Amino acid sequence: MGEPGDRCHARLAAQGLMMLTRRKFLGVGAAATTAGLLPGCSSVLPEPDVQAAGFGQDATGTVQVWCRAATQSGLTDLVKKFNASQDRLTVELTPVLDAQYVTKLATAIRGRTVPDLVDIDDINSMLFIYRDAFTDLTEPLAALDFRDKLSPGHLRLATKDERVYGVPYLADNSMFWFNTELSDRAGVDPDEAVKSFGNLLDAARKFRKLGDDIYAWSFPANSPGALGFVVQPMVWAADTDLIQGTIGSQSGHIVGNDVVRQMLELHRQLWVDGLVPRANFSDDASRWGSDFRAGKIGIFPSNYSVVVSASDEAFHQKVTPRLLSEPDGGAAFFDGGDNMCIPRGARNASGAWEFVRFALDLPQQIDLPAGGYTPVRSDARTPEFAKKYPLATLPLERIQEGYAPTTLSYNLLYNQPDGPWLQMFRRAVFDGELEAAMKEAQQNYDRILKQGQA
Repeated sequence: MGEPGDRCHARLAAQGLMMLTRRKFLGVGAAATTAGLLPGCSSVLPEPDVQAAGFGQDATGTVQVWCRAATQSGLTDLVKKFNASQDRLTVELTPVLDAQYVTKLATAIRGRTVPDLVDIDDINSMLFIYRDAFTDLTEPLAALDFRDKLSPGHLRLATKDERVYGVPYLADNSMFWFNTELSDRAGVDPDEAVKSFGNLLDAARKFRKLGDDIYAWSFPANSPGALGFVVQPMVWAADTDLIQGTIGSQSGHIVGNDVVRQMLELHRQLWVDGLVPRANFSDDASRWGSDFRAGKIGIFPSNYSVVVSASDEAFHQKVTPRLLSEPDGGAAFFDGGDNMCIPRGARNASGAWEFVRFALDLPQQIDLPAGGYTPVRSDARTPEFAKKYPLATLPLERIQEGYAPTTLSYNLLYNQPDGPWLQMFRRAVFDGELEAAMKEAQQNYDRILKQGQA
């Protein structure tokens, strides 16, 4: 799966490009850096005709596909299966380091030499959609007989002005994971625990009483991306966010947001009461989940890969997932993962769409948990799937609860070590300066969002 920090959007990808204006975003020369931008307007390439007769059927030639290095292994197998399924169309896969993906793609667009298809972190889809760099796929998507089964969280990140410019491919979701063995010993009912922050705190105290080496909870407090992946949904579950407004007029929504306050207070209490390991203070997610897999943690917010893919069948029998909850019991999960988008200027868009259709077919979707991901089609939760991957069914059962914020500034807000998200969390939780932390974060969110929308 790549490092855990990547799977929860902990990459530092394109931190400079997030700050560019719409005019300059694609004005990056082949040898330019974010500090050396070429003047002029963005390059809008010609859009493929996705409504042409036969689009996406019986295509020939080659399809150039870029994928994130973090998801390369899964895409490699998918490409092999597709190429073996017929002999008229060949997919060639190029992995790109996540930290370089946005810059490299922007450079390719400026140079008018784009791939036919990009498999992109869904949280970064809007960076290119907002700048007219991707093909409008609304009509071919509507023609899919499983359109209403696709992850709404992924689609939301690919939608602008009610037009859709990307298709979900794979999901990476954060949830609570309970150690059922410890839960039984502590008298904790996971279903009751997630009904409120008060219940979660009560459950945490019960877990801590099991012994000096057993802790209630664990969170990566020195990894901004991983922390955002597992904590933000505890705010979203209450139908609010740390960002408010639509792109172009977004601002922070922190000061005066009682749910954000209660989320910080909960984590502060976990820390003050010694319910989490002291190592959480410096946890950068490099060994994320090792304490939970060792059977020392009662409640662990994380993803399928860290919990299930990294452990054996015996441990699988000791865990059960629940959606992340808010102060009064609402539920949500981080709808991370990948979208597939066809850049404007693609030379074989028809072949690209044929490959997308293949990637979304149930046999390919159903097999995603083998690589640490979950499907983006709710109808992948067949009896056979549930039997083979019982711990991957919850986000499919509750697929409408998935969410991620649509913004042009996600990386600068949530993935930077010096970004306002991490600074607010650490100051409030470890220093106890909650009011000052929220006020400072509000100012920095407002500043970054304003610059990103300029």
